[in-house]
Amino acid sequence: MKSSQEMNFDALVVGGGIAGLQVALDLADQNFNVAVVEKDSTVGGKMIRLSKVFPTLDCASCITTPKMAAAAHHENITLFTYCDLKSLDRSGEPITACLTQRPRYVDPVKCIGCRQCEYACPVYVPDQEQGGLTARKAIYIPFSNAIPQIALIDVDNCMLCGKCEKICPTQAVDFFQEPEDFTITAKTAILTTGFDLTPIESKHQYGRGEIPNVITSLQMERILAPHGPYNRVLRPSDGMEPDSIAYVQCAGSRDKSMGISYCSRVCCMYAIKQAMLLSGSLPLADIIIYYMDIRAFGKGYEQFYQNAKAMGIQFVKAKVAMIDEGESGSVAVRYEAQDGEGVTTADHDLVVLSLGMIPDWNPEGICPVSTASDHFLKTIQPKIAPTLTDMEGVFTAGAAAGPKDIVDSITEAGAAAMEASKYMAAMERSKKAVA
Repeated sequence: MKSSQEMNFDALVVGGGIAGLQVALDLADQNFNVAVVEKDSTVGGKMIRLSKVFPTLDCASCITTPKMAAAAHHENITLFTYCDLKSLDRSGEPITACLTQRPRYVDPVKCIGCRQCEYACPVYVPDQEQGGLTARKAIYIPFSNAIPQIALIDVDNCMLCGKCEKICPTQAVDFFQEPEDFTITAKTAILTTGFDLTPIESKHQYGRGEIPNVITSLQMERILAPHGPYNRVLRPSDGMEPDSIAYVQCAGSRDKSMGISYCSRVCCMYAIKQAMLLSGSLPLADIIIYYMDIRAFGKGYEQFYQNAKAMGIQFVKAKVAMIDEGESGSVAVRYEAQDGEGVTTADHDLVVLSLGMIPDWNPEGICPVSTASDHFLKTIQPKIAPTLTDMEGVFTAGAAAGPKDIVDSITEAGAAAMEASKYMAAMERSKKAVA
């Protein structure tokens, strides 16, 4: 472990998703020096992994990539990727964050992103960037528009053959790289740590992720993406074009048996979006959405829902009780319809679980900021100031404070940047008054 070094910034943004990037850009454009800390090897968060966004069906990558590039090239923004936040606290005036730079085993200064090491590597492992539906190498760049374009080695699967080291034109591969500790001090911090999806393994009634043709919503996003694993819609087990596709709503929300009693807000809309895209890719396929309630809450969302029904997508008001493996790779969905038909079983070629949102970061033991009963970050004035936490000088935005869609996350990021800017301006005025 190398010795710690200290860096000073005006603002620290924890999380490099769409909300974090928006906060950083808004503050940097006001001439503040901003550090963005991201645990992943690339910025972009969940949004860069999506195919399209609702309700406009715009390309998600086309929206996110320019913001990623703008942050990477902005003179007032410094990106720290592949880092772990060990502590974030205030002792006196500045906020101090202790971080660890995890080793990529590739020198970030020497690496030119040519991917020669990746082409030479003989090891194939499941690619989680593609939902585990295809393979990547043991040394890799996460995806073509990742920022930064720096390779990293998956040490758990590397067999140390040395082929990547031999072929690298800049001698960037370094098998002896070690973690580095460093400290960032800042006047303010904005927590944009985002969300994760409820684990598919946590619901035994839905197969615990062991039924081959039951997939998650993010896996379907990758299947639908232009640069996805198959370049077309195929079911994972045998490569067949599915004739019948079902969505199970509230598969990880509004379920007290999983300890998640809240609605995740976006699940209805992303299921409808994916169903519309599937209808375009597979015009003859039957697409059914099993739902308890459709919550189309935003501007244009109700019309989006009505458009989906007009396209022939079927909506069945029912609660799915059980999912089992059927014959020839099919999936048997047992549900209780709310229209009086009682308990029914239907076979589908492919089933997508609309998993809900849970926090992607737990501040316990790291930062003395409070969480609410749903475990998302607690805001002290959610109706009039939804970005204020109970820690002075620390703000939040996006899904870190609760489930929300992309539009609300970007809007809230702008509000958080304004609150942070006001806070820093107030600090400067108080310093001048004392002087």
